[in-house]
Amino acid sequence: MYRAVTHDIQVTVEPFYLVEESDPDTRQFLWAYTVEIVNHGTETVRLRARRWLIVDGAGREEEVRGLGVVGEQPVLAPGERYEYTSGCPLRTPSGMMKGSYEMEDMNGGRFEVAIPAFSLDIPGEVRSIN
Repeated sequence: MYRAVTHDIQVTVEPFYLVEESDPDTRQFLWAYTVEIVNHGTETVRLRARRWLIVDGAGREEEVRGLGVVGEQPVLAPGERYEYTSGCPLRTPSGMMKGSYEMEDMNGGRFEVAIPAFSLDIPGEVRSIN
Protein backbone atom coordinates (compact mmCIF):
# COMPACT_ATOMS: atom_id res chain seq x y z
CA MET A 1 0.00 0.00 0.00
CA TYR A 2 1.19 3.51 -0.85
CA ARG A 3 0.10 6.64 1.00
CA ALA A 4 0.51 10.44 0.78
CA VAL A 5 -1.06 13.30 2.73
CA THR A 6 -1.35 16.80 1.25
CA HIS A 7 -3.42 19.65 2.72
CA ASP A 8 -5.04 17.17 5.17
CA ILE A 9 -6.22 14.97 2.29
CA GLN A 10 -4.92 11.40 2.54
CA VAL A 11 -4.58 9.35 -0.65
CA THR A 12 -3.89 5.62 -0.36
CA VAL A 13 -3.31 3.38 -3.39
CA GLU A 14 -3.21 -0.40 -3.56
CA PRO A 15 -2.29 -1.85 -6.99
CA PHE A 16 -2.80 -5.45 -8.04
CA TYR A 17 -1.88 -7.41 -11.17
CA LEU A 18 -4.74 -8.83 -13.22
CA VAL A 19 -3.26 -12.16 -14.30
CA GLU A 20 -6.48 -13.41 -15.92
CA GLU A 21 -6.83 -10.22 -17.99
CA SER A 22 -3.17 -10.08 -19.07
CA ASP A 23 -1.50 -11.76 -22.05
CA PRO A 24 2.30 -11.71 -21.79
CA ASP A 25 2.62 -13.31 -25.26
CA THR A 26 1.12 -10.17 -26.82
CA ARG A 27 2.83 -7.76 -24.37
CA GLN A 28 -0.45 -6.86 -22.62
CA PHE A 29 -0.01 -6.51 -18.86
CA LEU A 30 -3.01 -5.18 -16.94
CA TRP A 31 -3.19 -3.78 -13.44
CA ALA A 32 -6.03 -2.49 -11.34
CA TYR A 33 -5.58 -0.12 -8.44
CA THR A 34 -7.87 0.91 -5.63
CA VAL A 35 -7.64 4.49 -4.40
CA GLU A 36 -8.99 5.71 -1.07
CA ILE A 37 -9.25 9.46 -0.47
CA VAL A 38 -9.91 10.66 3.09
CA ASN A 39 -10.59 14.25 4.11
CA HIS A 40 -8.80 14.80 7.45
CA GLY A 41 -9.29 18.56 7.16
CA THR A 42 -11.93 20.91 8.52
CA GLU A 43 -13.43 22.02 5.17
CA THR A 44 -15.58 20.23 2.60
CA VAL A 45 -13.75 19.67 -0.71
CA ARG A 46 -14.60 18.44 -4.20
CA LEU A 47 -12.27 16.42 -6.42
CA ARG A 48 -12.33 18.31 -9.73
CA ALA A 49 -9.63 16.73 -11.91
CA ARG A 50 -6.87 14.15 -12.06
CA ARG A 51 -3.41 13.96 -13.60
CA TRP A 52 -1.51 10.68 -13.92
CA LEU A 53 2.02 9.99 -15.10
CA ILE A 54 2.41 6.37 -16.19
CA VAL A 55 5.90 5.00 -16.90
CA ASP A 56 6.45 1.49 -18.23
CA GLY A 57 9.51 -0.71 -17.68
CA ALA A 58 11.15 0.64 -20.86
CA GLY A 59 10.88 4.21 -19.58
CA ARG A 60 8.06 5.24 -21.93
CA GLU A 61 5.91 7.93 -20.31
CA GLU A 62 2.24 8.68 -20.77
CA GLU A 63 0.37 11.54 -19.13
CA VAL A 64 -3.37 11.23 -18.56
CA ARG A 65 -5.53 14.19 -17.54
CA GLY A 66 -9.26 14.43 -17.07
CA LEU A 67 -12.16 15.66 -15.03
CA GLY A 68 -12.98 13.77 -11.85
CA VAL A 69 -12.37 10.06 -11.37
CA VAL A 70 -14.37 7.17 -12.88
CA GLY A 71 -16.94 9.67 -14.12
CA GLU A 72 -17.48 11.36 -10.75
CA GLN A 73 -16.39 14.53 -8.96
CA PRO A 74 -16.90 13.40 -5.38
CA VAL A 75 -17.52 15.82 -2.51
CA LEU A 76 -15.88 14.94 0.80
CA ALA A 77 -16.98 16.61 4.02
CA PRO A 78 -14.54 16.56 6.96
CA GLY A 79 -13.95 12.95 8.01
CA GLU A 80 -15.48 11.45 4.87
CA ARG A 81 -13.78 9.00 2.53
CA TYR A 82 -14.21 8.05 -1.11
CA GLU A 83 -12.92 4.89 -2.78
CA TYR A 84 -12.75 3.79 -6.39
CA THR A 85 -11.00 1.19 -8.52
CA SER A 86 -9.56 1.76 -11.98
CA GLY A 87 -7.03 0.10 -14.24
CA CYS A 88 -3.88 0.56 -16.28
CA PRO A 89 -2.50 -1.44 -19.23
CA LEU A 90 1.25 -1.63 -19.89
CA ARG A 91 3.36 -3.18 -22.66
CA THR A 92 6.00 -4.27 -20.13
CA PRO A 93 5.73 -6.50 -17.04
CA SER A 94 6.56 -3.61 -14.72
CA GLY A 95 6.11 0.11 -14.42
CA MET A 96 4.98 2.85 -12.07
CA MET A 97 2.33 5.51 -11.69
CA LYS A 98 2.07 8.76 -9.78
CA GLY A 99 -0.03 11.86 -10.07
CA SER A 100 -2.21 14.46 -8.44
CA TYR A 101 -5.80 15.49 -7.91
CA GLU A 102 -7.07 19.02 -8.28
CA MET A 103 -9.33 19.72 -5.32
CA GLU A 104 -11.65 22.66 -4.74
CA ASP A 105 -12.87 23.99 -1.41
CA MET A 106 -16.39 25.37 -1.02
CA ASN A 107 -15.10 28.95 -1.49
CA GLY A 108 -13.76 28.07 -4.95
CA GLY A 109 -10.11 27.83 -3.91
CA ARG A 110 -8.24 25.12 -5.80
CA PHE A 111 -5.22 23.13 -4.67
CA GLU A 112 -3.26 20.04 -5.69
CA VAL A 113 -3.17 16.80 -3.69
CA ALA A 114 -0.40 14.27 -4.36
CA ILE A 115 -1.13 10.72 -5.45
CA PRO A 116 1.83 8.69 -4.18
CA ALA A 117 4.12 6.99 -6.68
CA PHE A 118 3.46 3.26 -6.77
CA SER A 119 5.03 0.28 -8.51
CA LEU A 120 3.28 -1.99 -10.97
CA ASP A 121 5.24 -5.23 -10.73
CA ILE A 122 4.17 -8.77 -11.49
CA PRO A 123 4.62 -10.82 -8.31
CA GLY A 124 7.85 -12.82 -8.53
CA GLU A 125 9.29 -10.86 -11.49
CA VAL A 126 12.47 -8.79 -11.41
CA ARG A 127 11.60 -5.10 -11.15
CA SER A 128 12.69 -2.89 -14.05
CA ILE A 129 11.86 0.47 -12.46
CA ASN A 130 10.24 1.70 -9.27
